[in-house]
Amino acid sequence: MINTRKFSRTLGLGVMVMVAMMYVAHVSNARADDDDDEDSGHRPAIVDAKWASECSACHVAYPARYLPADSWRAIMAGLDKHFGSNASLDPATAKEITAYLEKNASTRRHQSGKPVLRITETRWWRSEHREVAARHWKNPKVKSRADCQACHTTADRGDFSERHVKFPR
Repeated sequence: MINTRKFSRTLGLGVMVMVAMMYVAHVSNARADDDDDEDSGHRPAIVDAKWASECSACHVAYPARYLPADSWRAIMAGLDKHFGSNASLDPATAKEITAYLEKNASTRRHQSGKPVLRITETRWWRSEHREVAARHWKNPKVKSRADCQACHTTADRGDFSERHVKFPR
């Protein structure tokens, strides 16, 4: 005959241990993902006032963690031809923003060996957006794949989490 009281206690303890192990695994994976940028959309952005002001003057100020330091250096070095626009800054401001971007950049390495200049070309971004239906990208309210604010309603605050996604109609 089974001692139900002992069985319940053992089962309860087993469930608690399993939940604790799942939590530890989740936290460990989240920390690993931080370096791998897999969880980027769910962490608050580290903010620098000049970066926020200068970069958001034309587009959402993309969090530094979305690209590695070599990508940010290449982007900052080419501001005079920044995706078809002249986004040049005075040398002191450019130096300050570059330092901020480097300090807070992703630690992920490029597979090709050359800097990725578009966040939309990163493996992480493609993975995060693989389930977005083609009709959403074709919506005229979504100007390009880099138009984060079109769907991420809190992108201007550095929050790109799925819970704040609303596809434009």
